[in-house]
Amino acid sequence: MTLITGPLWSGKRDFACRLLGCTRAELAGRAVWDVQELAAACATQAQLEALAGSLAAYEAVILTEEGGGVVPADPAERAAREAAGRLACLLAARAGCVVRVFCGLPLVLKGECDL
Repeated sequence: MTLITGPLWSGKRDFACRLLGCTRAELAGRAVWDVQELAAACATQAQLEALAGSLAAYEAVILTEEGGGVVPADPAERAAREAAGRLACLLAARAGCVVRVFCGLPLVLKGECDL
């Protein structure tokens, strides 16, 4: 599994299509995105571990970085961001390759990917 991360609208899905050699229409069968939203529903570490395990079955997992270091005042939003960060760590540990996309440019953080 390849983990692709980066800020909103940074070109993550377009990069995933190039990496996997597929169209946007085909991407849904090979990758999953916006997984940070799935993390918010996890109340325990065990649930996050189970989610990471199920997501690792995809060829690519796309996770959007949120917040840019700004800590939300709302406790529920803080908990959701923390869960997303914990999920990102779990996915990165399972991934053979981790790529951060910024301004459409991929930067390999872990492993090797055919860019």
